[in-house]
Amino acid sequence: IVAFSSFMLWASYNISKFESISSAGAFPMVCALAMLVTGAMSLRQTGKAKLQLEAGETVGQQFVRKLAPAQLVWFAVLITAYMLLLERIGFLVSSYLFLALSMQLLGSKRVGLNLLVSLAFLVSIYIVFQTAFSVVLPSGTWVAPYLPEFLK
Repeated sequence: IVAFSSFMLWASYNISKFESISSAGAFPMVCALAMLVTGAMSLRQTGKAKLQLEAGETVGQQFVRKLAPAQLVWFAVLITAYMLLLERIGFLVSSYLFLALSMQLLGSKRVGLNLLVSLAFLVSIYIVFQTAFSVVLPSGTWVAPYLPEFLK
């Protein structure tokens, strides 16, 4: 984070060389500086911390347990699948599946409620973006021929 935020601070400085507080690069510079400071604080704290392993646990096992638990890995897989399927099966179908499956993955045991909440949010999002903002949402190359005209 420290290296990335340092690069971002340099890149945002190059936008307008901090000509004024309202220049184009001012806000990105403030954000990058805040990220740099908090990253440095986190790095300092981490450097002071002692490694505490559970009984019989290796460093690799602790890494998996603390930083890459199964739920996080599966959620990353779900996000990747959503990205890949968005173009093929369209916004409506892929978003519905993503919402319902992510609620299930994150611990909700009520399948029926998950499906209903996913539908309600998706209808709301669709109405706002399609009608209010006139954003064209992908209908999907595999699904588009079978959708009613008002959903395309």
